[in-house]
Amino acid sequence: MSDPIAVQQTIPILRIFDVAKAREFYVDYLGMTVDWEHQFAGVSPVYMQVSRGGLTLHLSEHHGDCCPGSTVFVWMTGIEEFHRQLMEKKYGYLRPGLETTFYDAKLVQVTDPFGNRIRFNERLSAPEG
Repeated sequence: MSDPIAVQQTIPILRIFDVAKAREFYVDYLGMTVDWEHQFAGVSPVYMQVSRGGLTLHLSEHHGDCCPGSTVFVWMTGIEEFHRQLMEKKYGYLRPGLETTFYDAKLVQVTDPFGNRIRFNERLSAPEG
């Protein structure tokens, strides 16, 4: 019997404290696109969605949505090209390495200005099972 419930998408929410710094990191550095941005009455904290390829993130200035210092784990392909693109940008606050992990993957980990980490991973071999 199959399960009638199916998750269609997971979107992590990350806490931010400065929209300009968030744009500098997520758009200018990581190459993501701002899909939409919301702010009640133009004066409340900002809530926005950014994406690139199959990765979608919500960024929130609202204190009750989440706390800073979260980690998002991302499987991807093309990690060497992604790493090269990041290194070419000469971002003044971060120069991530390209590591080989114990779980048979290449890893590029970045930390945003608010302490949130994104671990971009590419498998070195096909997963078992």
